Amino acid sequence: MTFKAACLQMTATPDVAHDLATLARLTADAVRQGAQFVAAPEYCAGLDTKDGKVFPVAFPEAQHPALPALQALAQQHGIWFLAGSIGVTAEDGRVRNRSFMLRPDGAIAARYDKIHLFDIDLGDGHSYRESATVAPGAEAAVSDCVEGTIGLSICYDLRFAALYRTYGQAGVDMLAIPAAFTKVTGQAHWHTLIRARAIENGAFVIAPGQCGTLAGGAECFGHSLIVDPWGRVLADGGESEGVIVAEIDRAKVAETRGRIPSLRHGRDFQLA
Repeated sequence: MTFKAACLQMTATPDVAHDLATLARLTADAVRQGAQFVAAPEYCAGLDTKDGKVFPVAFPEAQHPALPALQALAQQHGIWFLAGSIGVTAEDGRVRNRSFMLRPDGAIAARYDKIHLFDIDLGDGHSYRESATVAPGAEAAVSDCVEGTIGLSICYDLRFAALYRTYGQAGVDMLAIPAAFTKVTGQAHWHTLIRARAIENGAFVIAPGQCGTLAGGAECFGHSLIVDPWGRVLADGGESEGVIVAEIDRAKVAETRGRIPSLRHGRDFQLA
Protein backbone atom coordinates (compact mmCIF):
# COMPACT_ATOMS: atom_id res chain seq x y z
CA MET A 1 0.00 0.00 0.00
CA THR A 2 1.12 3.54 -0.67
CA PHE A 3 0.01 6.70 1.10
CA LYS A 4 1.20 10.25 1.65
CA ALA A 5 2.87 11.38 4.88
CA ALA A 6 3.47 14.98 5.87
CA CYS A 7 5.73 16.80 8.31
CA LEU A 8 4.68 20.13 9.81
CA GLN A 9 7.52 22.59 10.42
CA MET A 10 6.92 25.47 12.81
CA THR A 11 8.32 27.68 15.57
CA ALA A 12 6.53 26.91 18.85
CA THR A 13 5.79 29.64 21.38
CA PRO A 14 4.75 29.80 25.05
CA ASP A 15 1.19 30.45 23.81
CA VAL A 16 -0.58 27.09 23.39
CA ALA A 17 -3.58 28.60 21.60
CA HIS A 18 -1.29 30.30 19.07
CA ASP A 19 0.55 27.06 18.40
CA LEU A 20 -2.68 25.09 18.02
CA ALA A 21 -3.88 27.61 15.42
CA THR A 22 -0.60 27.16 13.54
CA LEU A 23 -0.93 23.37 13.67
CA ALA A 24 -4.51 23.54 12.41
CA ARG A 25 -3.51 25.75 9.48
CA LEU A 26 -0.53 23.61 8.51
CA THR A 27 -2.51 20.37 8.89
CA ALA A 28 -5.21 21.66 6.56
CA ASP A 29 -2.48 22.41 4.02
CA ALA A 30 -1.05 18.89 4.39
CA VAL A 31 -4.47 17.31 3.93
CA ARG A 32 -5.08 19.41 0.80
CA GLN A 33 -1.90 17.81 -0.54
CA GLY A 34 -3.30 14.34 0.14
CA ALA A 35 -1.61 13.43 3.43
CA GLN A 36 -3.18 10.58 5.39
CA PHE A 37 -0.52 10.76 8.12
CA VAL A 38 0.57 14.12 9.52
CA ALA A 39 3.45 14.51 11.98
CA ALA A 40 4.13 17.58 14.14
CA PRO A 41 7.46 18.45 15.83
CA GLU A 42 8.68 17.99 19.37
CA TYR A 43 6.96 20.41 21.80
CA CYS A 44 4.47 21.42 19.13
CA ALA A 45 2.12 23.25 21.52
CA GLY A 46 3.65 25.43 24.22
CA LEU A 47 7.41 25.94 24.67
CA ASP A 48 9.70 28.46 26.33
CA THR A 49 13.48 28.30 26.82
CA LYS A 50 15.93 30.09 29.10
CA ASP A 51 19.64 29.65 29.86
CA GLY A 52 19.90 26.32 28.05
CA LYS A 53 16.85 24.82 29.77
CA VAL A 54 13.51 23.98 28.18
CA PHE A 55 10.29 25.03 29.84
CA PRO A 56 7.39 23.27 28.12
CA VAL A 57 3.90 24.43 28.93
CA ALA A 58 2.74 21.39 30.91
CA PHE A 59 -0.45 20.01 32.43
CA PRO A 60 -1.56 16.58 33.66
CA GLU A 61 -2.45 14.57 30.57
CA ALA A 62 -6.17 14.56 31.36
CA GLN A 63 -6.17 18.37 31.69
CA HIS A 64 -3.86 19.37 28.85
CA PRO A 65 -5.70 21.76 26.51
CA ALA A 66 -3.61 20.73 23.50
CA LEU A 67 -4.49 17.04 23.56
CA PRO A 68 -8.26 17.26 22.92
CA ALA A 69 -7.64 19.98 20.33
CA LEU A 70 -5.22 17.73 18.44
CA GLN A 71 -7.57 14.75 18.78
CA ALA A 72 -10.33 16.88 17.25
CA LEU A 73 -7.96 17.88 14.44
CA ALA A 74 -7.25 14.22 13.61
CA GLN A 75 -10.94 13.42 13.70
CA GLN A 76 -11.92 16.46 11.63
CA HIS A 77 -9.63 15.44 8.78
CA GLY A 78 -9.83 11.66 9.25
CA ILE A 79 -6.04 11.33 9.46
CA TRP A 80 -3.41 9.65 11.60
CA PHE A 81 -1.73 12.45 13.54
CA LEU A 82 1.54 12.38 15.48
CA ALA A 83 1.69 15.03 18.18
CA GLY A 84 5.49 15.04 18.17
CA SER A 85 5.35 15.93 21.84
CA ILE A 86 3.68 18.11 24.43
CA GLY A 87 4.61 18.70 28.05
CA VAL A 88 2.86 16.44 30.57
CA THR A 89 3.50 16.92 34.29
CA ALA A 90 5.56 14.17 35.93
CA GLU A 91 5.33 12.78 39.45
CA ASP A 92 8.58 14.44 40.59
CA GLY A 93 7.53 17.95 39.59
CA ARG A 94 9.36 17.88 36.27
CA VAL A 95 7.73 17.32 32.86
CA ARG A 96 7.36 14.32 30.59
CA ASN A 97 8.25 15.04 26.97
CA ARG A 98 5.42 12.90 25.57
CA SER A 99 4.45 11.93 22.01
CA PHE A 100 0.92 10.88 21.13
CA MET A 101 -0.06 8.91 18.05
CA LEU A 102 -3.70 9.68 17.29
CA ARG A 103 -6.04 7.61 15.14
CA PRO A 104 -8.37 9.10 12.51
CA ASP A 105 -11.22 8.98 15.05
CA GLY A 106 -9.08 10.96 17.52
CA ALA A 107 -8.39 8.05 19.87
CA ILE A 108 -4.89 7.66 21.31
CA ALA A 109 -3.13 4.76 19.58
CA ALA A 110 0.17 5.06 21.50
CA ARG A 111 2.16 7.23 23.90
CA TYR A 112 5.92 7.63 24.14
CA ASP A 113 7.99 9.53 26.72
CA LYS A 114 11.39 10.72 25.49
CA ILE A 115 14.05 8.38 26.89
CA HIS A 116 17.33 10.19 26.20
CA LEU A 117 17.67 13.73 27.53
CA PHE A 118 19.78 16.48 25.98
CA ASP A 119 22.40 17.28 28.66
CA ILE A 120 25.45 18.51 26.75
CA ASP A 121 28.11 21.21 26.55
CA LEU A 122 28.88 22.25 22.97
CA GLY A 123 31.33 25.02 23.88
CA ASP A 124 31.10 28.67 22.85
CA GLY A 125 28.43 29.21 25.49
CA HIS A 126 26.11 26.50 24.13
CA SER A 127 25.14 24.37 27.13
CA TYR A 128 21.89 22.45 27.57
CA ARG A 129 20.35 20.64 30.57
CA GLU A 130 17.08 19.07 29.54
CA SER A 131 17.04 16.88 32.66
CA ALA A 132 16.76 19.99 34.84
CA THR A 133 13.12 20.32 33.81
CA VAL A 134 12.26 17.03 32.05
CA ALA A 135 11.97 13.51 33.48
CA PRO A 136 13.10 10.65 31.19
CA GLY A 137 10.91 7.85 29.95
CA ALA A 138 11.90 4.20 30.09
CA GLU A 139 9.82 2.35 27.47
CA ALA A 140 9.99 2.21 23.67
CA ALA A 141 6.66 2.26 21.84
CA VAL A 142 5.38 0.92 18.51
CA SER A 143 2.11 2.17 17.04
CA ASP A 144 -0.16 1.33 14.15
CA CYS A 145 -0.08 4.03 11.46
CA VAL A 146 -2.30 4.01 8.38
CA GLU A 147 -1.84 0.30 7.50
CA GLY A 148 1.75 -0.04 8.72
CA THR A 149 3.62 0.33 11.99
CA ILE A 150 5.87 3.08 13.33
CA GLY A 151 8.46 3.21 16.10
CA LEU A 152 8.27 6.33 18.26
CA SER A 153 11.17 8.48 19.43
CA ILE A 154 11.99 12.15 20.04
CA CYS A 155 14.92 14.38 19.05
CA TYR A 156 18.07 13.43 21.05
CA ASP A 157 16.98 9.77 20.88
CA LEU A 158 18.27 10.00 17.29
CA ARG A 159 21.84 9.51 18.53
CA PHE A 160 21.09 6.14 20.16
CA ALA A 161 21.08 3.60 17.36
CA ALA A 162 20.10 0.67 19.59
CA LEU A 163 16.61 2.10 20.05
CA TYR A 164 15.99 2.11 16.31
CA ARG A 165 17.59 -1.31 15.88
CA THR A 166 15.03 -2.62 18.34
CA TYR A 167 12.28 -1.11 16.23
CA GLY A 168 13.77 -2.43 12.99
CA GLN A 169 14.05 -5.94 14.37
CA ALA A 170 10.43 -5.68 15.51
CA GLY A 171 9.52 -5.17 11.84
CA VAL A 172 8.28 -1.58 11.84
CA ASP A 173 7.84 0.17 8.49
CA MET A 174 8.55 3.70 9.72
CA LEU A 175 10.52 5.54 12.39
CA ALA A 176 9.16 8.79 13.86
CA ILE A 177 11.75 11.34 14.99
CA PRO A 178 10.02 14.64 15.83
CA ALA A 179 12.59 17.17 17.00
CA ALA A 180 13.61 20.65 18.05
CA PHE A 181 17.23 20.12 16.97
CA THR A 182 19.58 22.99 17.73
CA LYS A 183 20.99 24.91 14.79
CA VAL A 184 24.59 24.05 15.77
CA THR A 185 24.09 20.29 16.04
CA GLY A 186 21.62 20.22 13.18
CA GLN A 187 24.06 21.77 10.72
CA ALA A 188 26.67 19.20 11.74
CA HIS A 189 24.71 15.98 12.14
CA TRP A 190 20.95 16.05 11.40
CA HIS A 191 20.90 14.84 7.79
CA THR A 192 23.63 12.27 8.37
CA LEU A 193 21.99 10.73 11.43
CA ILE A 194 18.47 10.68 9.97
CA ARG A 195 19.69 8.95 6.81
CA ALA A 196 21.76 6.51 8.87
CA ARG A 197 18.76 5.44 10.95
CA ALA A 198 16.79 4.83 7.74
CA ILE A 199 19.60 2.85 6.10
CA GLU A 200 20.50 0.77 9.15
CA ASN A 201 16.93 -0.39 9.61
CA GLY A 202 15.54 -0.37 6.07
CA ALA A 203 12.69 1.87 7.22
CA PHE A 204 11.12 5.17 6.26
CA VAL A 205 11.97 8.03 8.62
CA ILE A 206 9.43 10.76 9.32
CA ALA A 207 11.21 13.63 11.10
CA PRO A 208 9.25 16.89 11.63
CA GLY A 209 11.30 19.69 13.18
CA GLN A 210 11.05 23.05 14.85
CA CYS A 211 12.58 25.95 12.94
CA GLY A 212 13.63 29.51 13.69
CA THR A 213 14.27 31.19 17.04
CA LEU A 214 12.28 30.09 20.08
CA ALA A 215 11.26 32.31 22.97
CA GLY A 216 14.38 32.69 25.10
CA GLY A 217 16.66 32.77 22.07
CA ALA A 218 17.30 29.08 21.32
CA GLU A 219 17.75 28.51 17.58
CA CYS A 220 16.28 25.45 15.87
CA PHE A 221 17.62 23.89 12.68
CA GLY A 222 14.41 23.13 10.79
CA HIS A 223 14.96 20.84 7.79
CA SER A 224 12.13 18.44 8.53
CA LEU A 225 12.88 15.28 6.58
CA ILE A 226 11.12 12.32 5.02
CA VAL A 227 13.68 9.67 4.05
CA ASP A 228 13.13 6.32 2.35
CA PRO A 229 14.59 2.93 3.43
CA TRP A 230 17.53 3.29 1.02
CA GLY A 231 18.48 6.60 2.64
CA ARG A 232 17.14 8.86 -0.11
CA VAL A 233 15.77 12.22 1.05
CA LEU A 234 12.23 12.45 -0.36
CA ALA A 235 11.45 15.86 1.13
CA ASP A 236 13.32 18.55 3.09
CA GLY A 237 11.55 21.40 4.88
CA GLY A 238 14.37 23.93 4.66
CA GLU A 239 14.54 26.64 7.32
CA SER A 240 11.06 28.20 7.33
CA GLU A 241 7.59 27.30 8.55
CA GLY A 242 5.71 25.02 6.19
CA VAL A 243 4.68 21.53 5.16
CA ILE A 244 6.50 18.73 3.34
CA VAL A 245 4.74 15.72 1.83
CA ALA A 246 6.07 12.49 0.35
CA GLU A 247 4.69 9.13 -0.73
CA ILE A 248 5.29 6.17 1.55
CA ASP A 249 5.42 2.86 -0.33
CA ARG A 250 5.56 0.05 2.22
CA ALA A 251 6.76 -2.37 -0.46
CA LYS A 252 10.05 -0.46 -0.44
CA VAL A 253 10.67 -1.63 3.13
CA ALA A 254 10.49 -5.33 2.25
CA GLU A 255 12.46 -4.72 -0.94
CA THR A 256 15.27 -2.92 0.87
CA ARG A 257 15.48 -5.43 3.70
CA GLY A 258 15.57 -8.20 1.13
CA ARG A 259 18.50 -6.59 -0.69
CA ILE A 260 20.49 -5.93 2.51
CA PRO A 261 19.14 -8.18 5.30
CA SER A 262 21.39 -6.75 8.01
CA LEU A 263 18.59 -6.87 10.58
CA ARG A 264 18.96 -10.67 10.45
CA HIS A 265 22.77 -10.72 10.36
CA GLY A 266 23.58 -9.38 13.83
CA ARG A 267 25.82 -11.64 15.95
CA ASP A 268 26.68 -11.70 19.63
CA PHE A 269 30.26 -10.77 20.43
CA GLN A 270 32.53 -9.89 23.30
CA LEU A 271 35.01 -7.08 23.76
CA ALA A 272 38.46 -8.66 23.99
